[in-house]
Amino acid sequence: MNTDEPMVKPRRPSPRGRQLEPVLLAELRDLLGDERVDATLRHREHLIEYLHAIQDTCGYLSVPRLRALAAYMNLPMAAVYETATFYAHFDVVHDDQTPPPALTLRVCDSPSCRLVGASALHEALAKGADPAQVRVVRAPCMGRCDTAPVVAVGHHHVCNADVRTVGAALKQRQVQPRLIAWQGLADYRLAGGYRLLTECREGTVSVAALASELERAGLRGLGGAGFPTFRKWQAVRAEPGPRYMVINADEGEPGTFKDRFYLEQAPHGFLEGALVSAWAVEAQALYIYLRDEYPGLHRVLTEAIFELVATGIIEAGFVILRRGAGAYICGEESALIESLEGKPGKPRLRPPFVAQKGLFGRPTLVNNVETVYWIPRIHAEGAEWFASQGRRGRRGLRSFSVSGRVVRPGVHLAPAGISLAELIEEYCGGMLEGHRLLAYLPGGASGGILPASKADIPLDFDTLQEHGCFIGSAAVIVLSDQDDLPAVAANLLGFFADESCGQCTPCRVGTEKMLTLLERDTWDEETLQQLARVMADASICGLGQAAPNPVLSLLRDFRSELSSRNLIAKG
Repeated sequence: MNTDEPMVKPRRPSPRGRQLEPVLLAELRDLLGDERVDATLRHREHLIEYLHAIQDTCGYLSVPRLRALAAYMNLPMAAVYETATFYAHFDVVHDDQTPPPALTLRVCDSPSCRLVGASALHEALAKGADPAQVRVVRAPCMGRCDTAPVVAVGHHHVCNADVRTVGAALKQRQVQPRLIAWQGLADYRLAGGYRLLTECREGTVSVAALASELERAGLRGLGGAGFPTFRKWQAVRAEPGPRYMVINADEGEPGTFKDRFYLEQAPHGFLEGALVSAWAVEAQALYIYLRDEYPGLHRVLTEAIFELVATGIIEAGFVILRRGAGAYICGEESALIESLEGKPGKPRLRPPFVAQKGLFGRPTLVNNVETVYWIPRIHAEGAEWFASQGRRGRRGLRSFSVSGRVVRPGVHLAPAGISLAELIEEYCGGMLEGHRLLAYLPGGASGGILPASKADIPLDFDTLQEHGCFIGSAAVIVLSDQDDLPAVAANLLGFFADESCGQCTPCRVGTEKMLTLLERDTWDEETLQQLARVMADASICGLGQAAPNPVLSLLRDFRSELSSRNLIAKG
């Protein structure tokens, strides 16, 4: 061996790691546009929309396609992969995995659906399905609790489902969302629609005057927090521009479906309220974040926005519609902002608040669908009209999403401050025959559980806290003496454990640990109480803070029932 010759290390034929497949990048350019021509196509905010486009086209997200998307957007593969795997509606398939079947059946697993046999329906569908052709999975609330049980056949929702009706949908290939009959722009304008928006733009109505009107009406955020609407305007306007407006249409709270109702019934009424709000804060753009479980509404809003552009009411690109991807946590406003920016929907630490530093780091007004829906109507009818609707000293109207053991479930518009007993008798046709009221959830999964003995409490913001509950988005689930309360609580904790974003330990570990404790033959009450305190005190956002509420409610108001079943010690 000649030791005088230099040692030259052989060069690698290619860089480390898996290589990009050029044909897949070419396919992306055909699907999404050529990013070499239009550099805006690379913006991170488009990532989730691109993931939807690929999955809608291919049926799933292969890792090689994710690698091509990373190259297309000039993003690290890790960022694309992390986002794709964060959201439940994206199916990421690795090289050594078999792609999912062409069709997925999602059986709703929410309390309202489980009350009427969703678990047995899931088992029957799974037993009868050919796993090579159809995948049957459990899924969280789909926002159709008034027609439980619900099964999604692809993008088509079968309501009041059973094996026969789901089978019929499969046989007829009903996999696309059904068409929704909605009020178009011409009819809405004939009824006086967009008059307020015109008056605002022409200067007939000032921001100060409209804000004062909303203050007199007592309009508050109807997505859960109940923050006065006019104060949100003030907070965002106090920050230097540019500013943005975001609509949270991602109602994922089990038992909630009122936003779907208003979007189906009056999309232009909602849009006018949203555009007026955007005008009030001088927003550069209006983003609508719509939950992916509402595919029919995506079509409705797309067509309604097109009408506004075609008639010159808005400029093209001012209203931007975005799809969620199956993440309950994105109902939290800062997690929603993260998702709109093309990232995993993980809540931000606060301060700063989104009114100060929200979308793209700019001041952002975030409102719920129903909140802005009321703005044109309050202006037309008068602040005093809205404020005078309440009972027991409360102000305004509330849209209650009622499901469970009542004759007429659905969205019921009732006075703020109404009691559950009144709501059931006056609006819901009473309890189902053979059922006696045992308990109710006044604010969906996170709002706690109250006993029948507290059915006379006013249902509104600030009236339930002393009872360890809150109204949230007014999702009322009515339970009867034929229902298993510990099973309901375990179902809710399972939901929270699945939906935790995993960012903070108290929530990520706490929800799983609490669910494990609930599945035991006897409950360790002291550990449950300690765990609940840690979760409430140390979780970053409301999911972890409120997740223990159903369990704490049972320990507080249903001790005799738990004792009779030997779940906790007597006495």
